[in-house]
Amino acid sequence: MPASALVLALGAAALHATWNVLLARARDVRAATTVALVLGVLLFAPVAAATWRVELSALPWIAASAALEIVYFALLTAAYGRSDVSLVYPIARGVAPVLVLVGATLAGAMLGAWQALGVVLVGAGVLLVRGVGGPVDRAGVALSLAIAVTIAAYTLVDKEGIEHASAVPYLVLVLGPVAVAAVLWHGVSGRLASVRAEIGPASVAAGTASFLAYALALGALSLAPAAAVAAVRETSILVAVALGLVVLREPVGWPRAVGAAVVVLGVVLVAAS
Repeated sequence: MPASALVLALGAAALHATWNVLLARARDVRAATTVALVLGVLLFAPVAAATWRVELSALPWIAASAALEIVYFALLTAAYGRSDVSLVYPIARGVAPVLVLVGATLAGAMLGAWQALGVVLVGAGVLLVRGVGGPVDRAGVALSLAIAVTIAAYTLVDKEGIEHASAVPYLVLVLGPVAVAAVLWHGVSGRLASVRAEIGPASVAAGTASFLAYALALGALSLAPAAAVAAVRETSILVAVALGLVVLREPVGWPRAVGAAVVVLGVVLVAAS
């Protein structure tokens, strides 16, 4: 992986963990996510206009990515509404690059020994994060795995889509429909007041960070293989677990902390191979 792609992917990782924690601490996670999406689109629309390059061939990829993002945010808000960030985030972000690798392997890429070991470590880390002995948040784990599937899917879609458009215009076109769908959902369900209540510094910061994280990730995807970018981004797992402990006061015991570290080691092996 080129150094420039590594820096972009690491920056995306730090920002991604930050906006997830900002949304998870909101009183109404779904409403706060809607505010962040709308503000992000509005903030980056001028940048998109100034850097506009969207080929007609990008439109199918944009449509596919937008559909996947709608599913992703629906699952994410459901998960954060009922489960800990330090549970959901490591599983969702750790399993995703493994699924990207599986997709690349099915497409004809060779699976190396270190990559195979990385897959095993991710699996072991996920088991530690979910808990060994005692009660298990089965719904939270199921939602986390579903989120991982959508992350892997839109990563593969965006890897192709970004070949036909500049990063910021592509991002605004993908997330614009998601923001509109979120507002419409709140309007139809009579919950627009909850959206207005979540407008504030935290939602502005979350919206800005989410778009910057995605833009940096798209930039990295334009310079390096999807599996490598997806893996490096998952260093955000450690940041999210630490913020979950310090900011959200979640019960992060040693199995969850060690499991998160093992997941990161696994994805590093997947990327390094």
